[in-house]
Amino acid sequence: MESYRTLLVDAFTTEPLAGNAAGVVPDASGLSDEQMQAIARELSVSETAFLLPSTEADRKVRYFTPTQEVDLCGHATIAAHGALFDDGVIDAGSYTLETEVGVLEIQVTETGAVWMTQNAPQIFEVDLDYGAAADALGIDEAAFKDVGADLPPAYASTGLPFLILPVNFLEHLSAMEPDYDAVEALAAKHDTEGIYTFTFDAIGRSQDSTLHGRAFVPGLGVDEDPVTGTASGACGAYLDHFAAFDDEFPERMTFEQGHFLDRPGYVGVRVDGRTVQVGGDAVVSLDGSLTVPEYDEDEIIEA
Repeated sequence: MESYRTLLVDAFTTEPLAGNAAGVVPDASGLSDEQMQAIARELSVSETAFLLPSTEADRKVRYFTPTQEVDLCGHATIAAHGALFDDGVIDAGSYTLETEVGVLEIQVTETGAVWMTQNAPQIFEVDLDYGAAADALGIDEAAFKDVGADLPPAYASTGLPFLILPVNFLEHLSAMEPDYDAVEALAAKHDTEGIYTFTFDAIGRSQDSTLHGRAFVPGLGVDEDPVTGTASGACGAYLDHFAAFDDEFPERMTFEQGHFLDRPGYVGVRVDGRTVQVGGDAVVSLDGSLTVPEYDEDEIIEA
């Protein structure tokens, strides 16, 4: 059995045990798919990033939830590069990252904040059954309809597709009691991986928070994600697409999330035409090693 250095890194925060925790394996060379999945299951955070050599970019990453591999994860990308910066492996500058959705550009600032450029957005309005959405999320459908005339429900993706649902007030967003089976079914009906709900009635609106969001992704094994980079990028592109601001579109937005899970975090979002970037800080909260057994395929029982 071999041991691999394994980190827990909190993304979109400067404080340990806040934001969104990601597992990071800085050198995953030699790990099989089964071993990566076992590590992600053992760490039991929403996603774990496994860094590998690449012939197409500076490095390659694979992302696993506790139950399956996923194509892209924003907070684990921020966490991984924040950890590399903390280790002195990378300096401030620009890097490339090979993912299952293509090669992405990464920028690291002098302070160690990390920005990732996501894929060009795909956005279109959807015909939503408001009653079904209200039942799935445990909320009065009027909370959706109050803002639906100006900001409609929509499919939005910058690498991972989400159903974007604006809500009128924070009190309604905070009171949601989702039926996760129904949430998964509603997301699947609209060919998305999860649902991102938000309100401009943010907790920190006096401190420049643009909105407060919540992300539900039970189909990927994550009932509620504390702070979600992929959904934030998709929502930023959505706001641009539907001209959400009366004045000039903000050069930078701040999306707050995770407060109702006691994991507050803040995602920086920049949208310039077809270019969408999300960014934030990251802090290592746990640094250790994990001993990983070999897996014999004959011993693996399919569910």
